[in-house]
Amino acid sequence: MVQSIAVLLAFQCLGELVAYVTRVPIPGPVIGMVLFLGLLSASPALAQRVEPVSRGLLNHLSLLFVPAGVGVMALADAMKGQLIAISVAIVASTILSIAVGALVAGGLMARMERKRRRLDAPNPTQA
Repeated sequence: MVQSIAVLLAFQCLGELVAYVTRVPIPGPVIGMVLFLGLLSASPALAQRVEPVSRGLLNHLSLLFVPAGVGVMALADAMKGQLIAISVAIVASTILSIAVGALVAGGLMARMERKRRRLDAPNPTQA
């Protein structure tokens, strides 16, 4: 369990390092997740090792939003002048997230259907 947490934190730190060195406008944890996804694609055994810890973190994900909520409450006065911009950003990003999620899900479903058809198709060389 400790090793799994260490792997997750190592990739977050690696992402932070890459973001700092390259000065890209992408958060370090996002870069770390992409790098970790690449490693998981290459090593499915690692995915099985970090899954229990990852599921535990996901089960308590709502706790990670508490600091953000406190920050919003503490800066409420400063945000009043930005209310329209914040609202537009929230609505637009929500719509975009739903659209991207639908496109990815549709693409994956089509891919699975093609794979299923290929597996179910009769093989003429075996006849």
